[in-house]
Amino acid sequence: MAGQAGINYEAIAQSASFRGLVQAKKRFIIPATIFFFVFYFALPVLTSYSKALNAPAVGPVSWAWLFAFAQFVMTWALCILYSKRAAQLDEIVEQVKREAQEGGNA
Repeated sequence: MAGQAGINYEAIAQSASFRGLVQAKKRFIIPATIFFFVFYFALPVLTSYSKALNAPAVGPVSWAWLFAFAQFVMTWALCILYSKRAAQLDEIVEQVKREAQEGGNA
């Protein structure tokens, strides 16, 4: 959007497509963040205050080690999921930009 001096940001912020973009981001980011923090802090809490993860899972490898490895998997999975969702959100951003240009805000 060249010539940003003429952009009416208040009109963009009031548009239905922009509000939809913000809601779509919130619907993904808030649950993903909550899940991440709960999963991430569960390991130190469970290993410090309980013996639940001390039992052997596979041979001499305990559940604590498997849970720790699962955190790496969870991090990569969330990154991949976010990348895919960001591509969808980028389409909404392009729609917002087109509407702003068509509305004379450019």
